[in-house]
Amino acid sequence: MAAEVYFADLNARKPQDNKVNKIKKLFERAGFADLIDENDLTAIKIHFGERGNDGFINPIFVRPVVDKIKEAGGKPFATDTNTLYKGERKNSVDHLVTATEHGFVYSVIGAPIIIADGMLSKNISDVEINQKHFKTVKIARDIENADSMIVMSHFKGHNLAGFGGALKNLAMGCAPRVGKMQEHSMRPKVDKEFCTGCQTCFRNCPEDAIQMINRKAQIDVRKCIGCGECMQVCPEDAIGVNWKTEVKGFMERMTEYAYGAIKNKKDKVGFINFVMKVTPDCDCAPWSDAPIVPDIGILASKDPIALDKACYDLVNNQHGFEGSQLKSNFEPGKDKFVGMREDSQGYIQISYGEEMGIGTTDYNLIKI
Repeated sequence: MAAEVYFADLNARKPQDNKVNKIKKLFERAGFADLIDENDLTAIKIHFGERGNDGFINPIFVRPVVDKIKEAGGKPFATDTNTLYKGERKNSVDHLVTATEHGFVYSVIGAPIIIADGMLSKNISDVEINQKHFKTVKIARDIENADSMIVMSHFKGHNLAGFGGALKNLAMGCAPRVGKMQEHSMRPKVDKEFCTGCQTCFRNCPEDAIQMINRKAQIDVRKCIGCGECMQVCPEDAIGVNWKTEVKGFMERMTEYAYGAIKNKKDKVGFINFVMKVTPDCDCAPWSDAPIVPDIGILASKDPIALDKACYDLVNNQHGFEGSQLKSNFEPGKDKFVGMREDSQGYIQISYGEEMGIGTTDYNLIKI
Protein backbone atom coordinates (compact mmCIF):
# COMPACT_ATOMS: atom_id res chain seq x y z
CA MET A 1 0.00 0.00 0.00
CA ALA A 2 1.38 3.40 -1.00
CA ALA A 3 2.28 5.84 1.77
CA GLU A 4 0.93 9.37 1.71
CA VAL A 5 3.54 12.10 1.42
CA TYR A 6 2.26 15.68 1.58
CA PHE A 7 4.10 18.41 -0.31
CA ALA A 8 4.04 22.19 -0.06
CA ASP A 9 5.96 24.18 -2.65
CA LEU A 10 7.51 27.54 -1.83
CA ASN A 11 5.31 29.77 -3.99
CA ALA A 12 3.42 32.43 -2.04
CA ARG A 13 1.35 35.46 -3.13
CA LYS A 14 -0.75 36.00 0.01
CA PRO A 15 -0.25 35.77 3.80
CA GLN A 16 -2.02 32.41 4.02
CA ASP A 17 0.74 30.93 1.83
CA ASN A 18 3.73 31.84 3.96
CA LYS A 19 5.95 28.97 5.08
CA VAL A 20 4.77 29.03 8.69
CA ASN A 21 1.17 28.52 7.58
CA LYS A 22 2.23 25.82 5.13
CA ILE A 23 3.94 23.91 7.94
CA LYS A 24 0.71 24.07 9.95
CA LYS A 25 -1.25 22.76 6.97
CA LEU A 26 1.23 19.93 6.45
CA PHE A 27 0.93 18.98 10.14
CA GLU A 28 -2.85 18.89 9.80
CA ARG A 29 -3.05 17.07 6.45
CA ALA A 30 -0.50 14.46 7.50
CA GLY A 31 -2.63 13.68 10.56
CA PHE A 32 0.10 14.32 13.10
CA ALA A 33 -2.39 15.37 15.78
CA ASP A 34 -3.55 11.73 15.84
CA LEU A 35 -0.06 10.69 16.94
CA ILE A 36 -0.19 12.75 20.14
CA ASP A 37 -2.20 11.88 23.23
CA GLU A 38 -3.14 14.24 26.04
CA ASN A 39 -0.09 15.19 28.13
CA ASP A 40 2.34 13.35 25.83
CA LEU A 41 5.93 14.45 26.31
CA THR A 42 6.58 15.09 22.63
CA ALA A 43 10.13 15.35 21.31
CA ILE A 44 10.82 17.58 18.32
CA LYS A 45 13.99 16.02 16.92
CA ILE A 46 15.94 18.70 15.11
CA HIS A 47 19.55 19.63 14.33
CA PHE A 48 20.54 22.93 15.97
CA GLY A 49 23.42 23.47 13.51
CA GLU A 50 27.15 23.66 14.08
CA ARG A 51 28.60 27.12 14.72
CA GLY A 52 29.51 28.64 11.35
CA ASN A 53 26.75 26.72 9.57
CA ASP A 54 23.59 28.49 8.38
CA GLY A 55 21.87 25.67 6.50
CA PHE A 56 19.99 24.26 9.50
CA ILE A 57 16.21 24.59 9.76
CA ASN A 58 15.19 28.12 10.75
CA PRO A 59 13.87 28.17 14.34
CA ILE A 60 10.81 30.15 13.27
CA PHE A 61 9.73 26.99 11.41
CA VAL A 62 9.77 25.07 14.69
CA ARG A 63 7.18 27.35 16.32
CA PRO A 64 4.19 26.21 14.21
CA VAL A 65 5.02 22.58 15.03
CA VAL A 66 5.23 23.45 18.74
CA ASP A 67 1.88 25.24 18.56
CA LYS A 68 0.17 22.32 16.79
CA ILE A 69 1.56 19.83 19.34
CA LYS A 70 0.16 21.98 22.16
CA GLU A 71 -3.21 22.14 20.38
CA ALA A 72 -3.19 18.32 20.28
CA GLY A 73 -2.60 18.19 24.05
CA GLY A 74 1.12 17.39 23.98
CA LYS A 75 4.01 18.92 25.89
CA PRO A 76 6.71 19.64 23.27
CA PHE A 77 10.44 19.98 23.73
CA ALA A 78 13.14 20.46 21.05
CA THR A 79 16.02 18.01 21.25
CA ASP A 80 19.23 16.67 19.74
CA THR A 81 22.22 14.66 20.95
CA ASN A 82 25.88 15.53 21.44
CA THR A 83 28.40 15.00 18.66
CA LEU A 84 31.14 12.45 18.16
CA TYR A 85 33.53 14.90 16.53
CA LYS A 86 35.25 17.98 17.93
CA GLY A 87 33.08 21.05 17.61
CA GLU A 88 30.69 23.30 19.47
CA ARG A 89 28.19 20.56 20.41
CA LYS A 90 30.28 17.81 22.00
CA ASN A 91 28.80 18.36 25.47
CA SER A 92 25.39 19.69 26.42
CA VAL A 93 26.67 23.01 27.80
CA ASP A 94 28.37 24.00 24.54
CA HIS A 95 25.49 22.45 22.61
CA LEU A 96 22.91 24.61 24.38
CA VAL A 97 25.03 27.72 23.87
CA THR A 98 25.24 26.99 20.12
CA ALA A 99 21.49 26.33 19.91
CA THR A 100 20.80 29.60 21.68
CA GLU A 101 23.13 31.52 19.36
CA HIS A 102 21.21 30.04 16.42
CA GLY A 103 17.88 31.27 17.72
CA PHE A 104 16.49 28.12 19.35
CA VAL A 105 15.19 29.91 22.44
CA TYR A 106 11.82 29.74 24.20
CA SER A 107 10.76 33.20 23.05
CA VAL A 108 11.12 32.06 19.42
CA ILE A 109 10.14 28.38 19.35
CA GLY A 110 7.81 28.30 22.39
CA ALA A 111 9.32 25.14 23.90
CA PRO A 112 12.30 24.20 26.07
CA ILE A 113 15.44 22.53 24.73
CA ILE A 114 16.73 19.25 26.15
CA ILE A 115 19.98 17.60 25.04
CA ALA A 116 18.68 14.06 25.12
CA ASP A 117 21.88 12.16 25.97
CA GLY A 118 22.90 14.38 28.89
CA MET A 119 25.88 16.48 29.79
CA LEU A 120 28.56 14.05 28.60
CA SER A 121 26.48 11.74 26.38
CA LYS A 122 25.98 9.12 29.09
CA ASN A 123 22.18 9.31 29.40
CA ILE A 124 21.48 6.12 27.44
CA SER A 125 18.81 3.47 26.92
CA ASP A 126 19.44 0.07 25.30
CA VAL A 127 16.77 -0.84 22.74
CA GLU A 128 16.44 -4.40 21.48
CA ILE A 129 16.10 -4.62 17.68
CA ASN A 130 17.50 -8.07 16.69
CA GLN A 131 18.74 -7.06 13.23
CA LYS A 132 21.69 -8.11 11.07
CA HIS A 133 24.37 -5.89 12.65
CA PHE A 134 22.92 -5.15 16.08
CA LYS A 135 20.84 -7.06 18.61
CA THR A 136 20.50 -3.89 20.67
CA VAL A 137 21.20 -0.24 19.91
CA LYS A 138 21.91 2.64 22.25
CA ILE A 139 19.42 5.51 22.07
CA ALA A 140 19.51 8.79 24.01
CA ARG A 141 17.33 8.19 27.05
CA ASP A 142 15.28 11.39 26.89
CA ILE A 143 14.29 10.57 23.30
CA GLU A 144 13.50 6.98 24.21
CA ASN A 145 11.44 8.20 27.19
CA ALA A 146 9.41 10.65 25.10
CA ASP A 147 5.85 9.50 24.44
CA SER A 148 5.72 10.76 20.85
CA MET A 149 8.01 12.56 18.40
CA ILE A 150 7.99 14.88 15.40
CA VAL A 151 11.22 14.62 13.39
CA MET A 152 12.17 17.80 11.51
CA SER A 153 14.99 17.21 9.03
CA HIS A 154 16.97 19.32 6.58
CA PHE A 155 17.37 17.22 3.42
CA LYS A 156 20.90 17.66 2.06
CA GLY A 157 24.07 15.85 1.01
CA HIS A 158 26.49 13.98 3.26
CA ASN A 159 30.08 12.88 2.72
CA LEU A 160 29.49 9.27 3.89
CA ALA A 161 25.72 8.69 3.85
CA GLY A 162 25.27 10.25 0.39
CA PHE A 163 22.34 12.29 1.66
CA GLY A 164 20.71 12.98 4.98
CA GLY A 165 17.00 13.21 5.66
CA ALA A 166 14.59 11.70 8.17
CA LEU A 167 16.42 8.37 8.45
CA LYS A 168 19.82 9.88 9.14
CA ASN A 169 18.29 12.37 11.59
CA LEU A 170 16.86 9.41 13.49
CA ALA A 171 19.99 7.28 13.28
CA MET A 172 22.77 9.70 14.17
CA GLY A 173 20.62 12.33 15.83
CA CYS A 174 19.01 10.00 18.37
CA ALA A 175 22.21 8.14 19.28
CA PRO A 176 24.60 9.07 22.10
CA ARG A 177 28.31 9.24 21.41
CA VAL A 178 28.86 5.49 21.92
CA GLY A 179 26.01 4.74 19.52
CA LYS A 180 27.46 7.02 16.87
CA MET A 181 30.75 5.15 17.24
CA GLN A 182 28.97 1.83 16.69
CA GLU A 183 27.30 3.16 13.57
CA HIS A 184 30.49 4.45 11.98
CA SER A 185 33.08 1.74 12.75
CA MET A 186 34.98 2.76 9.61
CA ARG A 187 38.69 3.29 9.07
CA PRO A 188 39.65 6.15 6.75
CA LYS A 189 43.02 6.22 4.96
CA VAL A 190 45.28 9.05 3.86
CA ASP A 191 46.35 9.32 0.21
CA LYS A 192 49.84 10.73 0.74
CA GLU A 193 50.06 11.85 -2.88
CA PHE A 194 47.37 14.46 -2.21
CA CYS A 195 48.16 15.24 1.44
CA THR A 196 49.78 18.70 1.72
CA GLY A 197 50.57 18.46 5.43
CA CYS A 198 48.19 21.30 6.32
CA GLN A 199 47.37 19.60 9.66
CA THR A 200 43.65 20.37 9.44
CA CYS A 201 42.78 16.71 10.11
CA PHE A 202 45.35 16.58 12.93
CA ARG A 203 43.73 19.56 14.68
CA ASN A 204 40.18 18.24 14.29
CA CYS A 205 40.54 14.57 15.21
CA PRO A 206 38.49 14.02 18.42
CA GLU A 207 40.65 11.10 19.55
CA ASP A 208 44.14 12.41 18.63
CA ALA A 209 44.46 9.46 16.26
CA ILE A 210 46.33 11.42 13.56
CA GLN A 211 50.05 12.09 13.58
CA MET A 212 52.14 14.18 11.20
CA ILE A 213 55.06 12.09 9.92
CA ASN A 214 57.40 13.60 7.30
CA ARG A 215 54.82 16.37 6.80
CA LYS A 216 52.13 13.86 5.89
CA ALA A 217 49.10 12.83 7.95
CA GLN A 218 49.01 9.26 9.24
CA ILE A 219 46.03 7.67 11.02
CA ASP A 220 46.58 5.39 14.01
CA VAL A 221 43.92 2.71 13.45
CA ARG A 222 44.15 1.66 17.12
CA LYS A 223 42.83 5.05 18.20
CA CYS A 224 40.56 5.86 15.25
CA ILE A 225 36.82 5.67 16.05
CA GLY A 226 35.72 6.01 12.43
CA CYS A 227 33.77 9.25 12.87
CA GLY A 228 34.77 10.60 9.45
CA GLU A 229 35.60 14.07 10.73
CA CYS A 230 39.02 14.02 9.02
CA MET A 231 37.34 13.30 5.68
CA GLN A 232 34.92 16.16 6.24
CA VAL A 233 37.55 18.80 6.97
CA CYS A 234 40.38 17.79 4.60
CA PRO A 235 40.66 20.63 2.05
CA GLU A 236 42.44 18.39 -0.48
CA ASP A 237 40.08 15.37 -0.32
CA ALA A 238 43.16 13.35 0.59
CA ILE A 239 41.35 11.16 3.14
CA GLY A 240 38.82 8.51 2.18
CA VAL A 241 37.52 5.01 2.85
CA ASN A 242 37.18 1.87 0.81
CA TRP A 243 33.69 2.49 -0.55
CA LYS A 244 33.28 -1.10 -1.75
CA THR A 245 33.97 -2.75 1.59
CA GLU A 246 33.22 -0.10 4.22
CA VAL A 247 30.26 2.04 3.21
CA LYS A 248 27.54 -0.59 2.72
CA GLY A 249 28.02 -1.79 6.29
CA PHE A 250 27.96 1.78 7.58
CA MET A 251 24.71 2.50 5.76
CA GLU A 252 23.07 -0.63 7.12
CA ARG A 253 24.24 0.04 10.68
CA MET A 254 22.96 3.60 10.42
CA THR A 255 19.56 2.38 9.20
CA GLU A 256 19.31 -0.14 12.04
CA TYR A 257 19.83 2.73 14.47
CA ALA A 258 17.01 4.64 12.77
CA TYR A 259 14.82 1.61 13.33
CA GLY A 260 15.81 1.50 17.00
CA ALA A 261 15.05 5.20 17.51
CA ILE A 262 11.35 4.68 16.70
CA LYS A 263 10.84 0.99 17.54
CA ASN A 264 9.03 1.69 20.81
CA LYS A 265 6.94 4.57 19.38
CA LYS A 266 4.68 2.69 16.98
CA ASP A 267 2.15 5.08 15.40
CA LYS A 268 3.57 7.93 17.50
CA VAL A 269 6.10 9.56 15.13
CA GLY A 270 5.64 12.09 12.31
CA PHE A 271 8.27 13.40 9.89
CA ILE A 272 8.80 16.77 8.17
CA ASN A 273 11.60 17.28 5.63
CA PHE A 274 12.77 20.68 4.41
CA VAL A 275 14.14 20.43 0.87
CA MET A 276 15.63 23.91 0.95
CA LYS A 277 19.30 24.91 0.82
CA VAL A 278 20.21 21.44 -0.44
CA THR A 279 23.88 21.74 0.48
CA PRO A 280 26.60 19.16 -0.26
CA ASP A 281 27.35 18.55 3.43
CA CYS A 282 25.65 17.84 6.74
CA ASP A 283 24.75 20.73 9.04
CA CYS A 284 27.49 19.37 11.33
CA ALA A 285 30.01 21.11 9.08
CA PRO A 286 31.06 24.54 10.40
CA TRP A 287 30.19 26.04 7.01
CA SER A 288 27.38 25.90 4.45
CA ASP A 289 28.45 25.42 0.83
CA ALA A 290 26.36 26.60 -2.11
CA PRO A 291 23.20 24.55 -2.81
CA ILE A 292 23.36 21.96 -5.60
CA VAL A 293 19.75 22.44 -6.81
CA PRO A 294 17.00 25.08 -6.44
CA ASP A 295 14.88 25.14 -3.30
CA ILE A 296 11.97 22.73 -3.72
CA GLY A 297 9.61 22.74 -0.75
CA ILE A 298 8.54 21.13 2.51
CA LEU A 299 7.22 17.56 2.81
CA ALA A 300 5.52 15.60 5.60
CA SER A 301 4.58 11.96 6.16
CA LYS A 302 4.13 9.30 8.82
CA ASP A 303 6.46 7.09 6.75
CA PRO A 304 10.17 8.10 6.84
CA ILE A 305 11.13 5.78 3.97
CA ALA A 306 8.49 7.19 1.64
CA LEU A 307 9.36 10.72 2.75
CA ASP A 308 13.10 10.39 2.10
CA LYS A 309 12.40 8.63 -1.22
CA ALA A 310 10.12 11.49 -2.33
CA CYS A 311 12.76 14.07 -1.37
CA TYR A 312 15.47 12.06 -3.13
CA ASP A 313 13.33 11.92 -6.29
CA LEU A 314 12.45 15.61 -6.20
CA VAL A 315 16.11 16.63 -5.85
CA ASN A 316 17.20 14.34 -8.68
CA ASN A 317 14.45 15.70 -10.95
CA GLN A 318 15.95 19.18 -10.74
CA HIS A 319 18.57 20.66 -13.06
CA GLY A 320 21.73 20.92 -10.96
CA PHE A 321 23.55 24.20 -10.37
CA GLU A 322 26.75 24.89 -12.27
CA GLY A 323 29.46 26.17 -9.96
CA SER A 324 28.32 24.00 -7.06
CA GLN A 325 29.97 20.82 -5.80
CA LEU A 326 28.24 18.88 -8.57
CA LYS A 327 30.81 17.41 -10.93
CA SER A 328 28.32 15.58 -13.17
CA ASN A 329 24.65 14.50 -13.39
CA PHE A 330 23.39 18.07 -13.84
CA GLU A 331 20.47 16.91 -16.01
CA PRO A 332 17.00 16.29 -14.53
CA GLY A 333 16.57 12.62 -13.65
CA LYS A 334 20.25 12.06 -12.85
CA ASP A 335 21.43 11.24 -9.32
CA LYS A 336 22.76 14.50 -7.89
CA PHE A 337 24.40 12.85 -4.88
CA VAL A 338 26.42 10.55 -7.12
CA GLY A 339 27.15 13.65 -9.19
CA MET A 340 28.95 15.08 -6.16
CA ARG A 341 30.54 11.87 -4.90
CA GLU A 342 30.74 9.18 -7.55
CA ASP A 343 31.01 6.32 -5.05
CA SER A 344 27.99 7.46 -3.04
CA GLN A 345 25.63 4.65 -2.00
CA GLY A 346 23.05 6.76 -0.17
CA TYR A 347 20.08 4.83 -1.52
CA ILE A 348 21.03 1.85 0.67
CA GLN A 349 19.42 3.57 3.65
CA ILE A 350 16.10 3.63 1.80
CA SER A 351 16.25 0.10 0.36
CA TYR A 352 17.54 -1.48 3.60
CA GLY A 353 15.03 0.49 5.64
CA GLU A 354 12.21 -0.87 3.49
CA GLU A 355 13.63 -4.38 3.84
CA MET A 356 13.57 -3.96 7.63
CA GLY A 357 9.95 -2.84 7.58
CA ILE A 358 10.48 0.80 8.59
CA GLY A 359 8.32 1.94 5.66
CA THR A 360 7.74 1.69 1.94
CA THR A 361 9.24 3.27 -1.17
CA ASP A 362 5.79 3.26 -2.78
CA TYR A 363 4.28 6.69 -2.18
CA ASN A 364 1.63 9.11 -3.38
CA LEU A 365 2.82 12.72 -3.46
CA ILE A 366 -0.09 14.95 -2.44
CA LYS A 367 0.32 18.67 -3.02
CA ILE A 368 -1.47 20.86 -0.50
